[in-house]
Parts: sequence; C-alpha cells; structure tokens
Amino acid sequence: MAQKPSIPKGTRDFGPVEMARRNYIFDTIRSVYRLYGFRQIETPAMENLSTLMGKYGEEGDKLLFKILNSGDFTRSVSTEQYEEASAAHLAAKFCEKGLRYDLTVPFARYVVQHREELQMPFKRYQIQPVWRADRPQKGRYREFYQCDADVVGSDSLLNEVELMQIIDEVFTRFGIRVCIKINNRKILTGIAEVIGAADKIVDITVAIDKLDKIGLENVNAELAANGLSAEQIEQLQPIINLSGTDDEKIATMRSVLAASETGLKGCDEVEFVLHALGDGLHNAIELDLTLARGLNYYTGCIFEVKALDVEIGSITGGGRYDNLTGIFGMPGLSGVGISFGADRIYDVLNQLELYPANTNSSVQLLFINFGEAEAAHCLGLARQTRAAGIATEVFPDATKMKKQMNYANTCQIPFVALVGESEMQEGVIALKNMVTGEQTKVTITEAIEIIKK
Repeated sequence: MAQKPSIPKGTRDFGPVEMARRNYIFDTIRSVYRLYGFRQIETPAMENLSTLMGKYGEEGDKLLFKILNSGDFTRSVSTEQYEEASAAHLAAKFCEKGLRYDLTVPFARYVVQHREELQMPFKRYQIQPVWRADRPQKGRYREFYQCDADVVGSDSLLNEVELMQIIDEVFTRFGIRVCIKINNRKILTGIAEVIGAADKIVDITVAIDKLDKIGLENVNAELAANGLSAEQIEQLQPIINLSGTDDEKIATMRSVLAASETGLKGCDEVEFVLHALGDGLHNAIELDLTLARGLNYYTGCIFEVKALDVEIGSITGGGRYDNLTGIFGMPGLSGVGISFGADRIYDVLNQLELYPANTNSSVQLLFINFGEAEAAHCLGLARQTRAAGIATEVFPDATKMKKQMNYANTCQIPFVALVGESEMQEGVIALKNMVTGEQTKVTITEAIEIIKK
C-alpha cells in the first residue's frame, strides 16, 4: 500500500468549513481597514535575500526560509570551499531569494521602489501569507497569514490613535475580549541610558520581551549572560515590575527617566495616545513596560494584543518604525503599522465558538433533482435566484430524496426547493425551510423574497 501523503510540519490544510471561517476573519478585518481609508496592495511571496536579511535581528535572520538558486546552484563553490564553509556562508552562495518573513519589510521595499507614484501619507493594507522557519507549537506555525495596515509619510501620533481604534473595532466585531498593550521603544532606550547600558538596548529589549514566556529569573540570567552587571540588572527590577494606573506608571517613569531626553519623549508619545483615546474603546488598553517586541526596526510606540479568555500568544502587534525605509535608500520617511495574526484569531474564535451561525453556509438554496425534465426546469429557475444574489445549487444527480436532503443538511443549506411535475405545471416551487421544517408552495419571486429575509 502506498504511503499516505503528508504536508510539512507547521502548515495546515483548510477545507470548506475552515475557509468559510477564515474568510469571515479576512472580510471583517478588510472592511474595518477600508472604513479608515486604507487601500490594498500585494507583494511577491519571495523577495531578494538582500531585502530581507538584517531587518529582523539575528534571531529573525535565522528564521528566514531561503530558496535555492535554480540550475546548478553549486557551481560557484569549489569542493574545498564547500568542505570548509559554514552553513550560513554556503546559504549565501546558494540562495539569492527567500520567502517573506513578514509584510512590513516588503512594504518598505514597495514604498521605496514606487515612491514617485505614491501620494503621502500612504495608507495601505495587505492580507497575505508569510513564512518562518520556527519550531511548530500550539498557536505557532511556519506558514501563516498576516493582515497588515500601515501609514507612511506622516509623523503624527493620530495615526497610532487610529490604529488602536481599528484594533478595538475588529475585536469588538469578533466578540473577542482583549487587552491592548502599549509601550514605546524610546522609553526602553531611556532605561538603557540611565542604567549605563545604552549599547545593550537590543539585548535588554529581547530579554524583557520574554518575561511572560520564561519568567523573571530566566530574564535576569539572560541579561547577565549579555554582559549586564548585577547592579544594572538590579536597577531594572522595579521598572520591569512597575504597577499602578497608566497615569501612575507614566509619572513614575518620568521620575526614573529624568536624565534621559529620549526616554521622556517616549513618555510624552504614550501619554498622547492614551489621552487621545480616553474612554472611547470597548476593550482595555494599558501601558506595559515589559512589552519590547524584539524586531530591531521599531523606534516609537509599540503595540501587542492579548486575548483575555484564551491562553494563546499575541494575536496582534505592531509599532512605529521611523527609519525602516532608510535601509532601502529613502531616509526620513516615518511609518507606523499593525498586523493581525489571522491564524491565532482563527484558533481563538474556534475555542470560544464565536462564529456567526451562518458562517459555514455558503449556499442558500438547493433545488432537488427529480429527473432530466425537472432538472432542466430547475436550471432556469436557478438563473433567476442567482440573478437576485442568492447562492444556489441544483443537485446534479437524480438520486434518492434522502441522499439529497442529507446533502442539504450536511452543507447547512437553509432552504430546499422541490419541483416535480405538478409544481412545473402550476408554475410554483415547494420551498422547505430546513431549520423550521416548514414547507409552502410559492412562486419563484415569492421564494426569492422569503430567502432574502
């Protein structure tokens, strides 16, 4: 017996039910993005490695899927070089392209490449898959979709405010209770300055970002391994464990960061966003100084969203990245964006059973097939219902009634039309409501009105 085929770890197939639910997620996010004036673009699945490398930090670079050059990709390396070279060196020789790690860096490349065509500020959204060579685990996949919205060409913090409103609106529509966490990389930079470890900002933020995953003791151990002294680590403790209201946290940080101009500016930015939002959100938003987001390109406010009723990682994240496009030769262009993790949102909606009742029902009406003449008549009626915007099927085979009705039940089709010889003569159909079981004879026009209600 042939071995059953399989798919790579960290990837998934999605059948009709799953796709209906995923499209509900994408359509909801897309509709909110459009409400706020964002326009859609797409970029290729693969980018030049020169575009991707060095943009995500050392840890991110290790997670890039690299694509072997076509043809004889070994021809540029001698046997001696092959035996002596490291895996990373060989990858650089064998691979010129890679699968995109996220949608932000390709977007920055897009902006620089098409800068003459774009009106600033440029607000774009993008819903496409990304790939990471990560270790698969619950809620973490190697192939997954991101749903990004970014604004470039504007320094205004009103963009951050609008993005928080978008996050709140999307999760309110989903019915998912969340906490939106906000911090600022300038605050973290200020912390590094005041403890005399300005050159360790990346090490500090990467370690702090792991607090929820590995605990305080292991974070401190990682900080020590990265060269921070015991005194510096001790200075970080009250900052990491800061508590109180957002206003109290900001007041404390202003005191701690009094000697850091950068740190105080970060406090100003967070305070502006929080005060502009006021009590206008349905979900909670809070300042969390342990939020670091390890990607190197964030420079201002950073965001992360946690579901309150399900144990799962971040389901949305983002931040300001003032100098990202400078990497591609276009300095001085400010940007800020968010990314919804569609696959994790999918898992949350599944666990909480929050999908609308009609999500899985793509077909609204099924015509039962009683034979060749009846089927031909039903095809004409189906043209009318489809023209009215009703998704309609005509069962292709004149099989037993039970089988056709089971098909309607399994596919969650809410209405079934039975058209036999007598109905054809009378010019009506027997319309059955599969939910209530009620069956009435109506004209096709009346049936359309009933189904649309």
